[in-house]
Amino acid sequence: MSTQYPIKVAALYRFAHFENPSEYQPQIAERCELQGIKGTILLAHEGINGTIAGSPDAIDDVVAYLKSLPGCGDLDVKYSHALAMPFYRLKVRLKREIVTMGVDGIDPKREVGTYVQPEDWNALISDPDTVLIDTRNDYEVAIGTFEGAVDPRTKAFRDFPQWFRENRQNLSQGKTKFAMFCTGGIRCEKSTAFLKAEGIDDVFHLEGGILRYLETISEQDSKWQGECFVFDDRVSVKHGLELGSKQLCRACRHPISDDDKQSPLFKEGISCPACYHERSEEDRSRFAERQKQIALARKRGQRHIGATLHRD
Repeated sequence: MSTQYPIKVAALYRFAHFENPSEYQPQIAERCELQGIKGTILLAHEGINGTIAGSPDAIDDVVAYLKSLPGCGDLDVKYSHALAMPFYRLKVRLKREIVTMGVDGIDPKREVGTYVQPEDWNALISDPDTVLIDTRNDYEVAIGTFEGAVDPRTKAFRDFPQWFRENRQNLSQGKTKFAMFCTGGIRCEKSTAFLKAEGIDDVFHLEGGILRYLETISEQDSKWQGECFVFDDRVSVKHGLELGSKQLCRACRHPISDDDKQSPLFKEGISCPACYHERSEEDRSRFAERQKQIALARKRGQRHIGATLHRD
């Protein structure tokens, strides 16, 4: 890890069978706290999911520990870097699902689509027989996606099953292959399991997600357009996982560009073009007070909790 980037970031997940995930929660929290790790780790009966950050040695230690958990020897980990700690605190939470789809019986450990390596992804999505679907949320898709991808315009991943069932007929149009992708691989892996359960045979997903693709495929050979949203204070990354240009609206947590900041609807920490008409004057007054406290904390050389993006 270059000394230019003192913070190592690990996005990780693994579908595994945890009989009692609560028994691992205090152990993981203690290990992370001892190493000064911050970020979020989710635990459920179906496995583990999270993004954490810390010094390179600390991240390597915690990742090695997580790989020792039952069924996690092949933990999927994508590494990137940051100039400063992108998280405010550590959260190790118990959940019903490590990524919420809300459909009973979906189990990627039992049935899942075909994994496609980044080196083979371009050929698959260039095939005219392939339907390419972005499984991420609308605000993520807005700043970047693959050439030719279908945008479901979903607000949350739990909306994906209904969207697919309602649009399945129009999506196929005689095509037989379905390819899906997401940031790190967990949502598209669960999506392929869902499509298999819906009776679709030729289902594929990008192994390691967009992050591994951007890390592996050169910009000149890439079919990726734009930047990739990430759930921490970096906001977005580009090819080579270099830091992106996007910032964050602290009112709605959506990414904003320099053009957005020129809009009369943008006020730092209070509103942006994406959320201005969805908020009340009472909301904006509350956000204005929070922004005032953030500014005061910044003058004191402190970090205000309201300035940080938290992943739900």
